[in-house]
Amino acid sequence: MTNRWWIYQKERFPIFAHGPMVVIFCISIMLFSSLQTNELPTIARIAGAVVSTLILFFQLRVADEFKDYADDAKYRPHRAVPRGLISLRELARIAWAGAAVQFAIAVQIDFGLVPILMLVWLYMGLMTKEFFVPRWLKKTPSIYLVSHMLIMPLIAYYVSAFDWLCTCREMPAGLGWLLLFSFGCGLVLEVGRKIKSPDAERTGVETYSSVWGSSAALRVWGAAAAIAVGAFLQASAFFDGSTSIISFVTGLIAFVLIVATFVAAKSSFKAARFIEPGSGLFAMLLYLGLGPLQALVA
Repeated sequence: MTNRWWIYQKERFPIFAHGPMVVIFCISIMLFSSLQTNELPTIARIAGAVVSTLILFFQLRVADEFKDYADDAKYRPHRAVPRGLISLRELARIAWAGAAVQFAIAVQIDFGLVPILMLVWLYMGLMTKEFFVPRWLKKTPSIYLVSHMLIMPLIAYYVSAFDWLCTCREMPAGLGWLLLFSFGCGLVLEVGRKIKSPDAERTGVETYSSVWGSSAALRVWGAAAAIAVGAFLQASAFFDGSTSIISFVTGLIAFVLIVATFVAAKSSFKAARFIEPGSGLFAMLLYLGLGPLQALVA
């Protein structure tokens, strides 16, 4: 297929890669709340959360296209926007159309979702502007990383509200651990995709392995995984005994996966190519263990 939008999504926002993860993310977050009351969310609310969240991640991609345009034009002219496949104006129009869809979904399901959605939009806008301190953030990559990954617990909070807010219940117990878990998984995915072996580094393309050095980047990645697993186990404690066993086993498998990948990359940095897919599998396993697998035995 030669349609330029199809080419763009394959290169910059592969729907068949992102879609399943977004579905699992939303179902897991919503089930964490609903399983505590044995009242499963409706298909309409799940669909609304999935569509709205998928649009949010696309909007984040568009924000990156604007933010990184100058560097892309200089160092990565092969990318879709610098080479003229899609213009920034066209991407902005699609992002705004997506915002209209998100607003309509929120109004249709529960108007109380609108303020939370606007809070996510506001933070996304600040990210796009680099919090109005772009030079300082570029000099402090650790703060840059944390400030941008805070969008993940905000999105998780928004998705969770599709369950408890829309049924007029209180916030679920352990919501703080759930949000910390989403933050940890976001760190694992973000750092993991920016750890490269020395032969894969490119001029003008900043990675955490080039900024911090390979060993330090791996340690940060491992620490992020520890945060994710720790918060996952704490959140799982709010399920009953039978389902919390599933969480423990899932968490153990994910932990072994991340440790094995860490050791392999530490001993031979050629194994760095396994870090990004390993990060994705790690996050998917934990999200499955936090909600969907619980629902199967609940």
